[in-house]
Amino acid sequence: MRKIYLDRTAFSGAVFVNLEDAEIISAGTTINSMGVHNRNEEYQRYANDYDIQIIFDDDIPHLEFFTVPHVDIVAEDSKGGFIGIVYQQCDSESDAPICYINRDLECFIISGNVEDFLSNIGTWQDNMEPYEKITVYRSKAEAETELEFIDLSDILP
Repeated sequence: MRKIYLDRTAFSGAVFVNLEDAEIISAGTTINSMGVHNRNEEYQRYANDYDIQIIFDDDIPHLEFFTVPHVDIVAEDSKGGFIGIVYQQCDSESDAPICYINRDLECFIISGNVEDFLSNIGTWQDNMEPYEKITVYRSKAEAETELEFIDLSDILP
């Protein structure tokens, strides 16, 4: 079966694409920022105690990489790395793995899901293992040299 990639950075919201004899794989890297009104002492404690800076709407970093499959970034650390949830948008009830992408664009799994991550937050940096299920490209253009993408310009308004 042919694999075709859907760039999640090109649109927001849900899009369902079904192509005969093709597996559609969500790709790209998005940021799931929190509203500034959500900033509180607990999130500040994450930054101070665990080096996890939750991304808020007033300080959104510029990402210079593109992932396959899709990763939804929720936090960064002081070393220039990013913490994200794999395959879907962040949801505290999700069973999707949590990954870390360092400044050298190496990807690590840090937890099996959000609940496990939060219960072991103090040791998240000790739990990193190389994660071969994500490919990190320097850009979408680089990914396009190896992968076939769906052109949604004919479908979306």
